[in-house]
Amino acid sequence: MGLSSLPGEVEAERRVLGILLKHPEQVDTVLESITAEHFVDPVLREIFSIITQLYLSGQRISFTQVYAKLRQAGRVSEPETLLSGLTDSFTSLGELLPSLEILLECHARRRLLEAAHALQRLALEGTGVSADQPGVMPGTSIALLQARAQALVMEATSVRGSTQEDVYDLLTVLNRCYARLMERFEGKEGAYGLSVRYPSVDLMTTGFKKKDLIVLAARPSMGKTSLALNFALNVARRRIPVLLFSLEMDAEQIGDRLVVSELFRFRGEAGDHLVTAADYNGKLSAEQLDVVRQAFNELYPLPIYIVDRRGLTVAEIRAKARKVKAQHPDLGLIIVDYLQLIRAPQVPGRTWAMQVGDIVRELRELAGELDVPLILLSQLNRGVESREDKRPLLSDLRDSGNIEEFADVVIMLYRDDYYHPERAREEGTEGQVEVIFAKQRRGRTGKAILRWIPEFTRFIDEVPPDFPVPRTGPAGAGA
Repeated sequence: MGLSSLPGEVEAERRVLGILLKHPEQVDTVLESITAEHFVDPVLREIFSIITQLYLSGQRISFTQVYAKLRQAGRVSEPETLLSGLTDSFTSLGELLPSLEILLECHARRRLLEAAHALQRLALEGTGVSADQPGVMPGTSIALLQARAQALVMEATSVRGSTQEDVYDLLTVLNRCYARLMERFEGKEGAYGLSVRYPSVDLMTTGFKKKDLIVLAARPSMGKTSLALNFALNVARRRIPVLLFSLEMDAEQIGDRLVVSELFRFRGEAGDHLVTAADYNGKLSAEQLDVVRQAFNELYPLPIYIVDRRGLTVAEIRAKARKVKAQHPDLGLIIVDYLQLIRAPQVPGRTWAMQVGDIVRELRELAGELDVPLILLSQLNRGVESREDKRPLLSDLRDSGNIEEFADVVIMLYRDDYYHPERAREEGTEGQVEVIFAKQRRGRTGKAILRWIPEFTRFIDEVPPDFPVPRTGPAGAGA
């Protein structure tokens, strides 16, 4: 659908072309920012295309060359008059960047207008482009229409081109690195990644970094969901919003687990727990009910948002995450539980392993788009069970080698007492969980040791007196 030009747009197009005709050495600056689609006037667009073709073919850009090409095309009656008018349409070379900014802004506005019209058609007719496939038939579910609507808006706002520099010399890069180094040295807010308030884990990561995809993988019953929920609680306690996609448990189950985990903190004078998970799920005494109410009151204000719909696609996850990010711009963490329950679109010729790879890649792109760390839970394959040493390896990641390829951090859990309870009792390792950092793009590999309290679905970090507690900024800075 054609849209009329916006105020000042055609004049800016003329100035850009005039500058290129008189100063062809500026073509790199222009082509780095805009393409022919940024021009609304068809004749001016054709002139820009001719200049681009001359540049790409290695020919000299000049008034004469452009004139000859225009005349050869035969679509302009007086090409010489037109080109002369362009070279007279600007006053100085300093107008180039402001004119490019006008074209970029007007192009972005047109994209938004086009998206608005497409949204109108989508709402009225139920047709258009779906979240996963190029066609949506009438009667498509509202969820898919909403996902496509958000995708249209995001596409409209992700406009190519900018006059900002994106090629940096090493001195500039190192100056930025040094500034960040000093921020970390001085313990400034935001200098580190997102602290999850487990010192041994934070020591390994210096906090989860924005835009990173963190894969948390384990065999069933190792506690990966519980650890992710513990992370969520520790982050949300600092009033940092957390978005949790639970594709296995419903929201009430998640809520109960959060309450039970919180009950671990309430102890009597003798140091005993006042309410256990068994108590919570049974008949409470009046005294126990008061304790549970305290736990509820402490959890009520925490900014944790739960999506418990099963069978979500990546497109639907993306749409919901974008919506929450728009409502809560300070969103600090996304957790998806778990990879193998995400519904992959049916694409002919794509194996399940390839589809899993696509899912992981798209979730990593979502973390980058929303500028948050994203923790993706994943199962490990059964090969672990057949080995004598059942500690997981990167090769145990289930379904696709692309999980390892796209992940920025891979964390795996191992409990010796699960496989060898008698040995664990003898060696005093009951309840110990090895948090194995099998991969870190920006950190070292190794492991941290946590203790698992099953009756509270809770992990604790038993930090020895000489443990080097990591500096993660004031009040968990870096979130």
